[in-house]
Amino acid sequence: MNRKKMLLGFLIFTLALVLMPELGFASVESSLVGIQTKLTRVILPTLSIIGIAWAAFSLMTGNERAKTHLWYAIIGSVIGFGAQAIVDFISQTMR
Repeated sequence: MNRKKMLLGFLIFTLALVLMPELGFASVESSLVGIQTKLTRVILPTLSIIGIAWAAFSLMTGNERAKTHLWYAIIGSVIGFGAQAIVDFISQTMR
């Protein structure tokens, strides 16, 4: 059991270093910009595509809530793919 905990801890530590290497070698501001960039350019569009695939599967299987799933996927995609523009707009408004 102790070996499994140690392996899990090592795996989590390694995953954190791979996903966010800038946290250890950069200032707070550049770290936050790096996290924002990964979030708005990688994670949110990926979640949008997953949402569209889920809505399409729901539509193909004849789910009664397929229309709702489709609208949620469309709204999520607009937010996901437009996230960088939304962040830039809010940033320019605050300055």
